[in-house]
Amino acid sequence: MVDQKNARTYLNYVNGEWRSASTGEVEKSINPANIEEVVGYVQKSGIEDLNRAVAAARSAQKTWRKLSGATRGNYLYKTADILEKRLDEIAETMTREMGKTLPEAKGETTRGVAILRYYAGEGMRKTGDVIPSSEANAFMFTKRFPLGVVGVITPWNFPVAIPIWKIAPALIYGNTVVFKPAPETAVTAAKVVECFAEAGLPAGVVNLVMGDGTVGQGIAEHP
Repeated sequence: MVDQKNARTYLNYVNGEWRSASTGEVEKSINPANIEEVVGYVQKSGIEDLNRAVAAARSAQKTWRKLSGATRGNYLYKTADILEKRLDEIAETMTREMGKTLPEAKGETTRGVAILRYYAGEGMRKTGDVIPSSEANAFMFTKRFPLGVVGVITPWNFPVAIPIWKIAPALIYGNTVVFKPAPETAVTAAKVVECFAEAGLPAGVVNLVMGDGTVGQGIAEHP
């Protein structure tokens, strides 16, 4: 029998709310070093959950993109501070869930904090250039614009650094995110998203949809 004591069920995060998958199904995240231990139960989502998350992200992006870079950066700074405070807890979860040694897990989580702070600073850096023109009365310039909703699909081997490495730049430039982690490290992913939620990001800006390749393929093919 697999030890199910104290095994928490982790939910999707969609439009600012923690919610169960529409399928009503969950799966176990097992400690690979001790297969008798359930690290947690994670959602087995379907396309309906993905579509709900995309709709939330699309709606939120209309307001998120209008915020100043400095304001968006402040949210990332807050997230970095929260992640740093929870560093030991999240690193220990990573070790239990995917088998990385604890010192490496702490190092990776520290790297996640640094990535958040780096991209928070991007909010105060330039977003375009003025280009010289051969015409005396012409003013030529470039300006970056957000793409919209960004789908983030991440592997199991760096479950903190890689998601943050993709989510932070997407957010600072005015995009919103639908994040699908590897099922093997979905508990760690949920704890990372908890940091974004605690930092007070507006509803729909970051969405977490757990699941298997059905959700990943749905993101890759989503219009």
